[in-house]
Amino acid sequence: MTAAAVPTGSLSSPPSDAASHKIAITGITGMVGQALAERLRSRGSSVLGISRSASKKHPDNILWNSESGITEPGRLESIDTVVHLAGENIAGGRWNEQLKQRIHDSRVHGTRSLVKSLGAISKRPATLICASAIGYYGDRGDHVLDENAAAGSGFLADTCREWEAEALAAEKLGVRVVCVRIGVVLSRNGGALTRMLLPFQLGLGGIVGPGTQYWSWIGLNDLVRIIEFCVDHSELSGAVNAVSPEPSTNREFTRTLGSVLSRPTLFPLPAFMARLVLGEMAQDLLLASTRVIPATLLRSGFQFEQPSLKECLTYELAQGKS
Repeated sequence: MTAAAVPTGSLSSPPSDAASHKIAITGITGMVGQALAERLRSRGSSVLGISRSASKKHPDNILWNSESGITEPGRLESIDTVVHLAGENIAGGRWNEQLKQRIHDSRVHGTRSLVKSLGAISKRPATLICASAIGYYGDRGDHVLDENAAAGSGFLADTCREWEAEALAAEKLGVRVVCVRIGVVLSRNGGALTRMLLPFQLGLGGIVGPGTQYWSWIGLNDLVRIIEFCVDHSELSGAVNAVSPEPSTNREFTRTLGSVLSRPTLFPLPAFMARLVLGEMAQDLLLASTRVIPATLLRSGFQFEQPSLKECLTYELAQGKS
């Protein structure tokens, strides 16, 4: 996939009608979905969830099934933008063939059914923002990877490639599509950082494997700002890397997190032990090296609020638990 198309000049100012946008979000109950919905609502946008069921708290949710699609596709005719975040948690347990199939199908089949629902209506949303992941690039050592880099190989790379292809099918329907390739999301409220906190706070943290592998990360605050940026700017389409401009090696990450927590980091996790405990997941999520840069965002004028790892960890850890 080519990088997102970007015009000359900055896109840093949102359009004047941003507050009037009607936005529907799949995965709205997840960590990213909740934060994004809160941010969009705070500026006055109308936000609905696309979910498997209605609730007393959210009776207006648009109902869908990841296999069959939107239950009432006509409800999408009032929506300006769909943000598609739903998918099985890739770190929800030790990978086996059944879990890998669920990870794949929830993304590939789920996106296919969503696009099929868009095709069933005449007045379609103008934009589809679809989550993807930097797993698209695979294990690439210290090579610097922008949005024009080729897809890698392996389970996650193959899944991401198929996932994005299903989303891009909406372009044939006249819908602008942005595939947001998300890095390791850092937040105190969930995800990778939450899992690391206890051992690091106990002084049991340390490098994983060789420590030279690159982890391309993004703070939750900047991630929701990036998605909002993609919603607002119709000039953007195609792939957008949602990562900090300063990817860190695992050794740098370990040292910085220990420093922010004022704890030593003396207990390494050897690669063989990581593979023994976590299996195939360890290789793809902890030991693979993916040095990704947000070339499209930088070129477009997006301003990161926490571009450095120390700034990000300090900010996110200060937010407290929701």
